[in-house]
Amino acid sequence: MSVPFFYEPTIATGFTSFTLSEESSKHCVQVLRMQEGARIDLTNGIGQLFEATITIAHKKNTAVNIQLEKTIAPSTQKITLGISLLKNAVRLEWLVEKATEMGIHTIVPLMCERTIHERFKTERMQNILQSAMLQSQQAWLPVLASPTKFNDFISTYNAPQQYIAHCEQGQKISIKELAPSNNCILLIGPEGDFSPKEIEVALSLQYQAIELGPTRLRTETAGIFALSVLKKF
Repeated sequence: MSVPFFYEPTIATGFTSFTLSEESSKHCVQVLRMQEGARIDLTNGIGQLFEATITIAHKKNTAVNIQLEKTIAPSTQKITLGISLLKNAVRLEWLVEKATEMGIHTIVPLMCERTIHERFKTERMQNILQSAMLQSQQAWLPVLASPTKFNDFISTYNAPQQYIAHCEQGQKISIKELAPSNNCILLIGPEGDFSPKEIEVALSLQYQAIELGPTRLRTETAGIFALSVLKKF
């Protein structure tokens, strides 16, 4: 049975004792029914993993002693996913969850010309991100950017390899022909695809147009499929 894993962003190197947040304390004591002497793991989301033992089991301020501290090296691969906001927020939440489980580095919600829905619940998305990190037993929390206009994104973010997936006609390369890169950007458009102007701008900035196969995929499906191909395991 795996040891319960909690996200505590304020814990740091050198701590010998720590008091869990009220949220973690409640989950630990009231949901998991953990008592004094039980083992838990903590991470601050920036590579530190702490093995701890509960000394005070309290629903609001559970206290622990730190027995062991480990530093987990970050992934050598940095994938930045720029993906349009979706009309159905649940689908974007699913994408954020699965991309985090797969070890994405950065997720940037995009506001494109054809983006239908621009509402974004930052706190809810961050909670999904954190839960997915813990569920997948990782010590690095992906970066979740604020919604960003397409033109602002491509003028700000850059990487050695930059890909834009779209459904318009034109010269494209199959994603299967790409060699996984250590540092790349992947752009996925909204339900109505990127506009011809957006594609033109991206290509002018050295983005490579790619195709994801013979079928037309939903935005969130396209994002996960592309990540599964580009991700090194």
